[in-house]
Order: sequence, then C-alpha cells, then structure tokens
Amino acid sequence: MTDVAPVPEDLIAAATSVRERAYAPYSNFRVGAAMFCDDGRIFAGCNVENAAYPEGLCAEGGAISAMIAAGGRRIVEAVVCGGGAPCPPCGGCRQKLREFGVPAMKVHMVDPSGGVLLTRTLAELLPDSFGPDNLGVADVQA
Repeated sequence: MTDVAPVPEDLIAAATSVRERAYAPYSNFRVGAAMFCDDGRIFAGCNVENAAYPEGLCAEGGAISAMIAAGGRRIVEAVVCGGGAPCPPCGGCRQKLREFGVPAMKVHMVDPSGGVLLTRTLAELLPDSFGPDNLGVADVQA
C-alpha cells in the first residue's frame, strides 16, 4: 500500500486550480482532477452538479473527456483534489480510470493547497478490476 508519493507539481496545480471553478451549489463540495497522459499532456476537469442529483458530472470524468476529445488515450498518473481529507474517486470513476490506465497507475489525493494526503494504485482502489484486456483489447491507445 502506498501512503504518499512524489507528484509532478504541474499535475497538482492543474487539479487544485480547476477545483476552484467547480460548479457545486448543492453540496458545496468542490472537486478537481487532473490526468497526466502518456504523451506528456495534462487534462483537468471539475465536478458539475445538477439539480437532478444523479445527472451531475464527476471531476475525473470531465478530465477524461477532455483527454479523449484532444486525442489522448492513456493515463499515466492522476490527481484528485477535494477538501481537507483524501477524496478518493467514486466507484464509477475508478472504472473510468481503469479504462484508460493500468492497475499500477498512481492516483494521488491532495488537499486544496496541493499537499499530498494519500496515494493509491488503481489496483488498490479497484482490486480484481475488469478492463479492456478482459474483452481482448490489449491496447486502448488505437
């Protein structure tokens, strides 16, 4: 188990910065996420709530959508920024991360000032996961 690990400062900065632009009028719980793509680019997203609660968007999903829209396909490392305690991805976002990341991928949880609170691998967050390789898709970059 990994408690904390070094994280690229620009990845943390992207997650903490985008968190400030989250749309969370109902919960007031702002979340920002940033994904480091295998081509060196960083993609960020924030949570967007909706009065019909199940229709909101998670920060991780927003960052992944930005990555896909820009042509990225593989996440190397991720940062999630919530409040003062570690903010792990929800179950649905763990599965979304698995679609574009490998089980050994690090997911860092940071506070709003950028301090690393907790680091886990995707395998620790989603053990015995089901991913593209289970369907015979060995490389989702294509």
